[in-house]
Amino acid sequence: MCGVAGFIDTRHRRDDLELCAVATRMATAIAHRGPDGSGTWSDAERGVVLAHRRLAIVDLSPAGAQPMASADGRYVVTFNGEIYNHAELRRRLGDTQGKYRGHSDTEVLVEAIAAWGLERALRASRGMFALAVWDRDAGVLSLARDRLGEKPMFHGWNGPVFLFGSELRALRAHPDFVPTLNRGALDLFTRYNHVPAPYSVYEGIGKLPPGTILRIDPTRPGQPGRPQPYWSLREVAERSVRDPLTCSDPEIVDQVDDKLREAVALQMVADVPVGAFLSGGMDSSTVTALMQSLASGRVRTFSIGFHDEAFNEAHHAAAVARHLGTDHTELYVTAQTAQEVIPRLATVYDEPFADSSQVPTFLVSELARRAVTVSLSGDGGDELFGGYPRYVEHRRLWNSIAWCPHPVRVLAARMLRVVPPAWWDIVFGPLLRHGPARLRSIRPGDLIGHGVQALGLRRPEELYRYFVSARRDATGYVLGGHEPLIGLTDPQHWADLADPTERAMYLDATNYLPDDILVKVDRAAMAVSLESRMPLLDHEVVELAWRIPRRTRLRAGPSKWVLRQILYRYLPPEMVDRPKMGFGVPVGAWIRGPMRPWAEELLSDRRLRDDGILDAQAIRTLWLDHLAGRRDRTPQLWGALMLNQWLSA
Repeated sequence: MCGVAGFIDTRHRRDDLELCAVATRMATAIAHRGPDGSGTWSDAERGVVLAHRRLAIVDLSPAGAQPMASADGRYVVTFNGEIYNHAELRRRLGDTQGKYRGHSDTEVLVEAIAAWGLERALRASRGMFALAVWDRDAGVLSLARDRLGEKPMFHGWNGPVFLFGSELRALRAHPDFVPTLNRGALDLFTRYNHVPAPYSVYEGIGKLPPGTILRIDPTRPGQPGRPQPYWSLREVAERSVRDPLTCSDPEIVDQVDDKLREAVALQMVADVPVGAFLSGGMDSSTVTALMQSLASGRVRTFSIGFHDEAFNEAHHAAAVARHLGTDHTELYVTAQTAQEVIPRLATVYDEPFADSSQVPTFLVSELARRAVTVSLSGDGGDELFGGYPRYVEHRRLWNSIAWCPHPVRVLAARMLRVVPPAWWDIVFGPLLRHGPARLRSIRPGDLIGHGVQALGLRRPEELYRYFVSARRDATGYVLGGHEPLIGLTDPQHWADLADPTERAMYLDATNYLPDDILVKVDRAAMAVSLESRMPLLDHEVVELAWRIPRRTRLRAGPSKWVLRQILYRYLPPEMVDRPKMGFGVPVGAWIRGPMRPWAEELLSDRRLRDDGILDAQAIRTLWLDHLAGRRDRTPQLWGALMLNQWLSA
């Protein structure tokens, strides 16, 4: 795990020392990603420079330093990530000419590129990565990103200079970079609480999509190029549902167990201490159980606890750790401790980002880094095995309306919109308040409003977008902002899948997972120089998971039935069969209470109008609704707060 940066200056007016000085400045901006070393490589004649910050994980010697050239001198690479099957690739490549200097995965990768070409080398690799490769013979720079998007890569032309880096702060460190806010991307942010790929918060700077290669020709300055896929989850999903596994359910569970065990074993290999995040949920417990079964000693595990039981899973994690026999460390943090982290988040994430679980994610990363340099996590289980409760809600609602012709549904929606939401609250509110406890906090006007919105939608993908939106209004909050198309909204990017739940899972895996979950973990972990690894996202695990027949994968509803059967082999049922909890914190209550002064400052009418980014009247209405308890506006307000905090950073 490291940080990469670099640029191509097509003006060719700088010598090697000047180029490397600029690149060093870019790399220094992301030193937290690699505190163990740094390096640069340049070709002044072509204006090309690569930079690297190293977090030494495999081969701690100078032989693992980057940027690294192939033995034949043709390719130079700066690489962030891990190739978990590098030992196997080394054997396949051979070493008849003594080309290897050490035992790092980077030198195996660069020699694989030299022997097979970039695309074939990436197809052969099991790992997470973002890299830049300069082909000295062809004069072409290639950027590539891993299949699921675990590692980030920003890039773009800024006038005559092409820039790339692991984080935006590296690009901002270049003297020619001109930061111009992308209001369309900000409008997307207010809807999803993250900036979706391929956009970034800056005009002209994008995110490389997962599973793609982007080639840049310095002789064609300003040409953005088109990322080409070397692996496609869409192809995997469509092919797999047409050719599912035909064995019995117990045999399927055995196959997934074996493949997960293989992935965990590969990801436990390191020359530094390795541990695991353990929340007590099914995904992290499965990864931890497999780790402990493979380890020669006690695995180090880490969890964060909160004194508010509505948000606390630490006691579940402790019970799992005791049963598995791990060396467990837990830290109970007070609300004040968690709140003190929040003003730092804009710097940690370097781009507007507003998933409230970023708070405990940062705290558990900080805790783990005190003892280990690598930590495995269970991220990806919900998207692969059907774990999100919203899958059930999405399927139920879509099936309840899909029978009715769309024009009839649109007409019904128009008629229902005539009735104000407050009227439904007055009529049906007392019934809910005297009903089951789980229904008492629901406002009938909101519930019916959601149904009205759903009636007007044509496809399950449109309904799912509504489900995952923090801002559900058609009109955005960003002045002058208009949402561009993304993979979630462009039908050209949707998979041809018959089942609405599988369609939702696909959308999550290609949008929410790389743009929210993986961003959250990467930035939090790298802020404290911790490498995070995710065995469930090994691409061979992903490909196998999509081949599981729907009747088995979503058996008894989306409840991760297959993972559950695996976990029963390591834990008693009472530790496995419990309600799913989120990994969040009560920010809605905090901004009404102890954090209200901080929120008031960021959401003040004066501040909003001076910034000129958000619609001051719309945001103030949300804020006053939230303070008065008329509506819970936490998702929208948390986004506005994180955006304004980022603007202040």
